Amino acid sequence: LRDFLLVYNRMTELCFRHCVCNLNYRLLTGREESCLDSCAARLVRANHRLMGAYVGLVPALLQRRAAEHGTPAGPPGLSASPDPAPGPAES
Repeated sequence: LRDFLLVYNRMTELCFRHCVCNLNYRLLTGREESCLDSCAARLVRANHRLMGAYVGLVPALLQRRAAEHGTPAGPPGLSASPDPAPGPAES
């Protein structure tokens, strides 16, 4: 959610700075509105393309990283075959 909000805020600021040039009026002009629409649409399309490429690359990156480091059997610090719990010895 935090990353989404950061991207949204950056997009808003970029498009506002690019498209809105007259702050003397409360409402946007038609030209400013169309500029903002196309700016936002361009950035959303670019973001979708980047996310699509990222989703396609992540499995290969994870697989390569696992092959380089070996796949752990569990969380760090735990061995694959734990020692028996301390207690009375069986006879």
